[in-house]
This record gives sequence, structure tokens and C-alpha cells, in this order.
Amino acid sequence: MKASLLAILMWALLATSPLVLRNHGMLPHSRLIKAQQSATAKPPDTERIVSTFTAKETEFRNALAQYRFKRDATVQTIGAGGQISGEYRRTSQLAVDDSGKLIEKMLFFPTPTLRTIGVSTDDLDDLFGVQLFALETSKAPLYNFKYVGQERIDEVDLHVFEVSPKALPDPKKVKDRLFQGRVWVDTEGYQIVKTRGKGLPELKNSPYPTVETYREEIDGRFWFPTYAYADEELPDGSGQAVKMRLRIRFSEFEKVDRK
Repeated sequence: MKASLLAILMWALLATSPLVLRNHGMLPHSRLIKAQQSATAKPPDTERIVSTFTAKETEFRNALAQYRFKRDATVQTIGAGGQISGEYRRTSQLAVDDSGKLIEKMLFFPTPTLRTIGVSTDDLDDLFGVQLFALETSKAPLYNFKYVGQERIDEVDLHVFEVSPKALPDPKKVKDRLFQGRVWVDTEGYQIVKTRGKGLPELKNSPYPTVETYREEIDGRFWFPTYAYADEELPDGSGQAVKMRLRIRFSEFEKVDRK
């Protein structure tokens, strides 16, 4: 049986991953990896920081329903020699209706050539759950937030938090999953600009990839995910390790008139 790839959390993920910060510029990966952990002491009011960025997550999730946008998703398996051994590609225009349901208009969907892992529409749509806005205010009581410190990336200071669920639901009884990983929060605007993590719980024989997600300021106000990636080895149905690569780009955000 093919393993099912649930592209997640944590909102959540590439060798050229951009991080969009206050100056709205794109930082190349070569500069990202030079980020240095600062020795800054614990911020004066961690609870306030968490309360502020979780409130913004709620605002951003609600605002996303006002937009249509493009999603270009690619999942590849990589062979022993580094060659692409299979690919799933799906390009769509997406919108969120008033009930929160994702509406998809297919733009490009060639026949998938993946053989050792499976990908479904639900797997991709999962990015709109735990990965993208997992830490909104209503979900915050489900998590423990541990302040790690600050990282300075391209002269921009970011608070870093470890996030973990207080308790895990039974994966056999519920579909809901919770985020576990790290979030990077702008020290001035107190919005999340980067996440790295995965969704829990995960089935023993079907682990989820760790996904990094980067955000960009849209219309000068809302910080929406624009790029997600994962590079990881996951077991296939027979227990053999399969190297997979996930790339998802969100672009062409356009406000929708619902009148």
C-alpha cells in the first residue's frame, strides 16, 4: 500500500527558500542559513507576545476568505542517483467561501508519475489547516509555547518559540491534527513570518514530513504563506525509505468582491 503524503504543519516548509520580512524583500537561502542565535534575554512579556501573534493568526485566516490566489504544488520522489523518479504537479486557482470551504479551479494537472508514495487533494488542502494558521486564538489553549530566544536574520530581529500540543487526539478517531515545531515572530509587528514543523498525531507507518513555510505581507497588512517546502525521507508501504521533495508556491493574491 502506498504511503499517503500529508503535506504539513506548520502552516508549515528548496534550496532557494525566501523569507519575506519588513522590507518586503526576498532573502536568498544563502543568507538565511547565516542567521545567528542572539543572546537576548527572555522578553519582558512572553504571554503578551503569544496573545498578539495568535490574534493576528485569527485575523489572517479570516482575511484569506476575501482573496483568490494561485497554488502551484509539486511533489517529487528522488532516486539513488539524485534523479527525479516520480512527480505530482498540480496548479490551481483557489478561493475560500463564506463557510471556510476551499474552492479549487484546476489550471494544470498532468498525469502523476509517482509510484512509491501517494498524494491526494486532501493532502495539499491540509496546508490550509494545521500548517498555515494552526495557532489562531481559538486553538492557542491547545498548545504549550516555550520561548527559545531571538534570531537575527538580515538585520531583522525575530522571536523564536517552540510549540507543542498539550495533548494529542487519537488519530484513529479524529481527523484533526495539531502543530509541533517552531515559529519565528517579527519583534516589531508580532506576526509569524516563518514556521517549521509537522502535524500530530501521525500514524506509526505513515509519518508526515517536516514543512517550512515562509510568508509575505499582502496588501500592506496581511501576512499570508507564499512558499512551503520539505525535503525528507519517508517510508513507503513496504517500510523502505523514499526521498521526497515538496514545493508549494502561493501567488497572485487578488481580493474578491463578494457583493
